[in-house]
Amino acid sequence: MRFVAFLLALLAITAFSQEDPMRARPAHHGPKAFFNPGYPWHEPPVSVTAPFFLRRFATSLMGAKAGTPDRVANDGAFLRQNALGSVPSVTWIGHSTVLVQMGHVTFLTDPIWSRTASPLPIGPRRYVAPGLALEDLPHVDFVVVSHNHYDHMDLETLHCLARRGTRFFVPLGNARLLEREGIGPVEELDWWDSRTLGEVTIHSVPARHWSRRGVSDLNQALWSGWVVHASDRRFYFAGDTGSFSGFEEIGARLGPFDLAALPIGAYSPSAMMAPSHLDPEQAISAAESLAAKRSIAIHFGTFDLSDEPLDEPPRRFRAASARAGRGDAVDWVLKVGETRLW
Repeated sequence: MRFVAFLLALLAITAFSQEDPMRARPAHHGPKAFFNPGYPWHEPPVSVTAPFFLRRFATSLMGAKAGTPDRVANDGAFLRQNALGSVPSVTWIGHSTVLVQMGHVTFLTDPIWSRTASPLPIGPRRYVAPGLALEDLPHVDFVVVSHNHYDHMDLETLHCLARRGTRFFVPLGNARLLEREGIGPVEELDWWDSRTLGEVTIHSVPARHWSRRGVSDLNQALWSGWVVHASDRRFYFAGDTGSFSGFEEIGARLGPFDLAALPIGAYSPSAMMAPSHLDPEQAISAAESLAAKRSIAIHFGTFDLSDEPLDEPPRRFRAASARAGRGDAVDWVLKVGETRLW
């Protein structure tokens, strides 16, 4: 009988080991790359992309542009002191970079201090200086990176933070690049994975986007949003994302949120940008789906990445917020360098 039981157990183990690996694969994992479940990719026509890239190249050669966000001086003194007591605060550094203090930790989202968002000296240039000098930062406990595009994963900045003892959390497939560059410690998370650090829990959550840093690595590294929650605050960072049903699921599983950082720029031309970026009206809709008590507008004005005027996204964001009955007290447009408590 023991021999029969052994054979049955062996057969069960063998059957399990030979199961179709696709059965256990998450919906956003493909055989060779990641993708957005429910949102098939449609390549925009060359008649849209070719003129767009020509316009972007011409823009990169231009000087200062009108419509950039206002900037306020910030020497970091309050933030360095606040890191000891951690009254919840948020500071817009520019683009998708925000400095958040909550739960007795200080962290950054998609930090970029570089002058261009490009692997080359030419490319999208910075039109507004960072809201805080790197040397004036408080100690940054950790960084969350949403994906590997150059305006979100800036290796020069990450090197500087690594030398200061910062930890890094990235979506799947991104740690190899950072480790190769000597940036760490770094940990990869898949969607819905979480880690606890001190008094906060960090969650990787779905987003609708894509990834690429070179010619042959399309979507081979994952993209994500991030949620950080402490006992008294919940913060959501969308990273880069198009509009998708995931906002409702994120809100249901991890919300409601006290503050959501939502991208509002880089939406024109819509034939090219809509699958991967929110427009201002969609950002307000996302805030409502997430059950966000407050939101902060990001991803506009610092770099000129698309065709809309630099000052159009915040104007449309404020108007959409007013129409939704929310208003400026709920949906914030900060100056670069501005700190608010939340």
